Amino acid sequence: MITVSSKGVINWKGQSARCALGLGGMVPADQKSEGDGATPRGIYTLRRILYRSDRLPPPQTSLPLRALQNDDGWCDDPADTAYNRPVARPYPASHEHMWRDDHVYDMIGILSHNDSPPVPGLGSAIFMHLARPDYTPTRGCVALAEPDLRAIFAYANAQTPIQIG
Repeated sequence: MITVSSKGVINWKGQSARCALGLGGMVPADQKSEGDGATPRGIYTLRRILYRSDRLPPPQTSLPLRALQNDDGWCDDPADTAYNRPVARPYPASHEHMWRDDHVYDMIGILSHNDSPPVPGLGSAIFMHLARPDYTPTRGCVALAEPDLRAIFAYANAQTPIQIG
């Protein structure tokens, strides 16, 4: 099991590390709303790992792994049928551009929040990704330093529970 505390500490396999959480704090998963900046409490798994092959070597993982492409996006429009799903850019509805100039999405773990099936407005694009050097709060994700994120991805499999909060 991997645990994430509201104090910004992640624990796994006898190890712990600092992590950044959402600017809006933590909220129960069923009270999460699109754009609130909160990290949803709950138990999740990692679905797959994405990474920037032009910037980093692939992480070691047993999870599905794919290199990001410049046209990768993630729909965050609750009114769109692709809500909380990957999309190809350009895309007509509101979406995040996954191929970013900063480095926070150079390595991403897709968390299972609100994905089976997505409930419109209950939050999208909840990831584990790289933290900024000063651990600036996220918009709802869990962000870690690269060595810690690599260790988590090497440890976790598709059934490993991740308890947030």
